[in-house]
Amino acid sequence: MSELITADLVDLDLSADTKEAAARSLAERMVAAGRVTDLDGFLADVAAREEQMPTGLDGGIGIPHCRSAHVTEPTLAFGRSAARIDFGAADGPADLIFLIAAPAGADSDHLTILSSLARQLMNADFTDALRSADRPEQAAALIRGEEQSAPAAEGTGAERSEGEEPAAAGESAAAGEPAAAEPTDSEPVAPFRIVAVTSCPTGIAHTYMAAESLENAGREAGVELVVETQGSAGFDKLPAATIAAADAVIFAHDVEVRDKARFAGKPTVDVGVKAGINRPAELIAEARGKAARGEVAAPADGAAGGSAPMDEDGPAGDGFGTRLRKWLMTGVSYMVPFVAAGGLLIALAFAIGGYEIASAKSVADHFVWAESSSWAALLFQIGSAAFTFLVPVLAGYIAYGMADRPGLVPGFVGGYIATTIKAGFLGGLVAGLIAGAVVMGIQRFKVPAALRGIMPVVVIPLISSAIVGVLMFVVIGKPIASAQEAMTDWLNGLSGANAIGLGVLLGLMMCFDLGGPVNKVAYAFATGGIAVSDPSTGSLKIMAAVMAAGMVPPLALALATTVRGRLFTKTERENGKAAWVLGASFITEGAIPFAAADPLRVIPSSMVGGAVTGALSMAFDCTLRAPHGGIFVVPLIGQPFLYLLAIVAGTVVSAGLVVFLKGLRKTAEVEGPGQTGGKAAPGGATEDESKVAVAA
Repeated sequence: MSELITADLVDLDLSADTKEAAARSLAERMVAAGRVTDLDGFLADVAAREEQMPTGLDGGIGIPHCRSAHVTEPTLAFGRSAARIDFGAADGPADLIFLIAAPAGADSDHLTILSSLARQLMNADFTDALRSADRPEQAAALIRGEEQSAPAAEGTGAERSEGEEPAAAGESAAAGEPAAAEPTDSEPVAPFRIVAVTSCPTGIAHTYMAAESLENAGREAGVELVVETQGSAGFDKLPAATIAAADAVIFAHDVEVRDKARFAGKPTVDVGVKAGINRPAELIAEARGKAARGEVAAPADGAAGGSAPMDEDGPAGDGFGTRLRKWLMTGVSYMVPFVAAGGLLIALAFAIGGYEIASAKSVADHFVWAESSSWAALLFQIGSAAFTFLVPVLAGYIAYGMADRPGLVPGFVGGYIATTIKAGFLGGLVAGLIAGAVVMGIQRFKVPAALRGIMPVVVIPLISSAIVGVLMFVVIGKPIASAQEAMTDWLNGLSGANAIGLGVLLGLMMCFDLGGPVNKVAYAFATGGIAVSDPSTGSLKIMAAVMAAGMVPPLALALATTVRGRLFTKTERENGKAAWVLGASFITEGAIPFAAADPLRVIPSSMVGGAVTGALSMAFDCTLRAPHGGIFVVPLIGQPFLYLLAIVAGTVVSAGLVVFLKGLRKTAEVEGPGQTGGKAAPGGATEDESKVAVAA
């Protein structure tokens, strides 16, 4: 691995007077060293990055940087300016300028070194040593970490760089005043815990500097602060237990935080990455204030607020089965919005124009603004366009779950081929798994440094797409298409006890984990059957049974909190009001708060009611052309009154079981050891009230 910086890349007397001139002067040294192939192209990339956000930092530092296809290997050039150059920092111009160049496909080892340098820039001893270096070789060695910077003089801290905040906690201790976060001798206090995420557009410098700044401020404030850096070198997720134990969260980011739903429900400070660098103590104080006031972030991504299945942390060393489930759920979770959007548009088109609208002419050639049939055709054709993405998106994001971004191209290509050869949903699953496996295999090969920059944008997409395409077109595509056709024929032939048995199974799956992986498998099975131009009757029956069963858990809990409110806490009764709407809208996750509080009673009760509803829907020969919508798409349901009867029956059964089981628990609690008759049981029920609930 080449050295990131050499003496030839150091200019201790940088004469430039603007940031553009400084970048050009340092970039010319990179060109001379063979690290940059196109000076003007590279400088254009640097300027584009600078337009996103100024790269000046408090303390007299400028860090222009970018990723560029014109860079052959990660490189750093350093310049020291006596005149000082304005890079947009709040405290004034910079005298230390670091030009950081990373190729489009920089390897993680180099990027890790760059991230370490970024953290070093927050160290006053390091920047002071660079200001006093008298030879380019000495400065390069300091940056490489081969020379140790001398510690700053102890005492007043007067030798800190301009604009840097003193260590408040340390100075107050020196003055004889205890730091605010320290516990008293007589009453030990658990430390305040914060988790943070830092990220920036290129993930090279600001990401890691913000992390270092926050960690330093946390130590000074007596706070336990752990940072997840989502940078170019990849990121390791914070353990779920660490997040759960945190009292507050800080997001210092300029790009979207990945897997943000993990942090939902906690006091959250959300700022740009430069705020994490320049004012970490304020962010920590703000986080503590929000925690003290009980301000928590709203759940992300949907009513349930849970993370997507593929985002859930698992124990280290997950087995293949666990990883396979996460890969498949990645694809399904990204596919579901396409299903909902396309399916509801098609359903609305049918409601306006009837089922014959499917054979209407293209609205691109014939559209009359005043005709309802034209609008129905327009909605149908938009929804059908959304449906064409289902299998490619499924395959693409399965591959993404396996191999990250490099898996997207071969995954989408394989998914599209699956639709072309009519391999359908099964073909998409297989294409996504093959694409991810091929990319993971290619990534294992060690390639020369000169090729690393083009690997993610040329080599990997080219080779992986070719391999996946050959396999899908020539080798495995036709057998999968035959299997898909056989499954469709089997579904069309279901009748009597077989259909009812399938309805029971699907109902149990929909209510087992209330929106989790098992629920998603059943839902994906159903939507895959109707995501074709002419779905079979069997597929329409399955879709109806799945949606009906998925509506039961929240509706049942809403009913139970209404008829026997004393068996539930005040919070659960409030959740019950929202559960009416969530259940009617086919948002199964509306039952999660109840299941989390009492899983042994709520989940089995929900499963029984879901099985009843699924069986009745199948027995009544109900059909459904829309993949979502709840009661709002009843006009598109075959046998709508019987369909609603099936939902009501399952809801009543589940609610009755929940009330019965909770009533047993209340009776046991008030009649157990240490209790006296008539005292309030947990949840607000008295002994007499609990017995009444049991009798009911």
